Amino acid sequence: MTARRVVTIAGDGIGREVIPAAEAVLRATNLPFAFVPAEAGWATFERCGTALPAETLQAVKECGLALFGAVSSPARKVPGYRSPIVALRRELDLYANLRPSLSPPLAGVRPGVDLLLVRENTEGLYAGRERREGDMAVAERIITRTASERIGRLACRLAMGRRRRLTIVHKANILPETCGLFRDAVRSASVEFPEVIVEECLVDTMALRLVTGPEAFDVIVTTNLFGDILSDEAAGQVGGLGLAPAANVGEQAAVFEPVHGSAPDIAGRGIANPTAAILAAALLLEHIGQPGAAQRVRRAVWRVLAEGPRTPDLGGEARTRQVTEAVLAHMARDGASL
Repeated sequence: MTARRVVTIAGDGIGREVIPAAEAVLRATNLPFAFVPAEAGWATFERCGTALPAETLQAVKECGLALFGAVSSPARKVPGYRSPIVALRRELDLYANLRPSLSPPLAGVRPGVDLLLVRENTEGLYAGRERREGDMAVAERIITRTASERIGRLACRLAMGRRRRLTIVHKANILPETCGLFRDAVRSASVEFPEVIVEECLVDTMALRLVTGPEAFDVIVTTNLFGDILSDEAAGQVGGLGLAPAANVGEQAAVFEPVHGSAPDIAGRGIANPTAAILAAALLLEHIGQPGAAQRVRRAVWRVLAEGPRTPDLGGEARTRQVTEAVLAHMARDGASL
């Protein structure tokens, strides 16, 4: 069997600590992988003048798969700097951002949550159309029927593999042109999937319902900015960003990442939680048609979360390496019992 080539982009800060953990887990599946290290991020920008070198972009294009760690970003506009993950999404047309939220076996975490947020990943307010006009700043929100139908169709396909319920999140009562187009286009796409039950929810109401009753939702589909915010809120219900993976998926490539930041306050101390990066590796396994291996990874992660060791963000004292080794040990035992 030919090895699947995966580009590993550690990035900045704790990305350099958690991506090796995800790589180790993929190796432990005994599936044929070949890893191609590449650079991106703020440190790369400072050294090379670009946060996403052409060589990195080309490697992801050629391999079609990447693990992306985390990057530091300036708090102000820096000439020439462009977010590398946003650039990857745009250059590779990674039109869907998939954010699962599943209740882990941890005390104090809300039980019974199992939802998937599907976020349109290429347009909306993140289209990058901002300008200054004197003392006024203007941002253009771009919504197209083509992109909205495409994300709606994918959300329906994903709902068909789950509990067949789809919630469209919008603000069409205030933004009737942009949100109205998004809602109508997703509904149009959903006609192809009559088995899927489709409902709607205003974004402010959804923000409330993700706090008061997230168990009610299966698949949620929404626009770029709304999805960015709501997916973090959903993650807060199931253990926080240290446990939250994401997939950026297009027709020709897919990039998998933990959604936490570079955490410069703990970078280099060896205490970063590798769980989100490891779960991102599980999403990669599902994407390439290896659901059994993905479930093996998740079972191992769930056992470590239930039994320990745990990193300081989860109330423990373990180091990144110890958590990774515990996951690998559970995977080995699981594999031996198959």
